[in-house]
Amino acid sequence: MHRMKVTTVGNSIGIVLGKEVLAKLRVRKGDVLYATETSNGIELSPYDPEFARQMDVAENIMREDRNVLKKLSE
Repeated sequence: MHRMKVTTVGNSIGIVLGKEVLAKLRVRKGDVLYATETSNGIELSPYDPEFARQMDVAENIMREDRNVLKKLSE
């Protein structure tokens, strides 16, 4: 478990993530994190859950309609 203090950042309020947490998230300064509410609380992730959902839909379409897509690419 990592303890983080809520602090003032300019005119906003934020938290400072330590080097170990940043390494585990595989992020650095300037990257974007997404906060998702789960049954266990809030999850921080560098992955956009909406983009992941859209990719799942696209993969399903490509799998189901691969013959049509192949014909269109010719």
